[in-house]
Amino acid sequence: QVQLVESGGGLVQAGGSLRLSCAASGRTFSAYIMGWFRQAPGKEREFVAAISRSGGSTKYADSVKGRFTISRDNARNTGALQMNSLKPEDTAVYYCAAEARTSYISSRTYEYDYWGQGTQVTVSS
Repeated sequence: QVQLVESGGGLVQAGGSLRLSCAASGRTFSAYIMGWFRQAPGKEREFVAAISRSGGSTKYADSVKGRFTISRDNARNTGALQMNSLKPEDTAVYYCAAEARTSYISSRTYEYDYWGQGTQVTVSS
């Protein structure tokens, strides 16, 4: 199994940027598809972005396309989510997740087996 720890959250004004990091330990990180999800108060957890095992393919939610960039460094067992042009509606707890069961880049919460503890992102207007 793999353990995930997020960092980099905080408070930012609308239009600003934040970079979230995900540190992985345990089994070989490159064996997992990595995803980022978020959950706002009173809402269900939703897909943000995911990246293939090699890092060669990515997938984004429509709401963040063109503003967020997901990446990974398998040699360092880390992943990242660069968030630009942030909006108040991006306010949420952001979670790093990993899964090894599929051959495609999943956006489904239930297909991810491993989760970090989450990091708060707050965007003020």
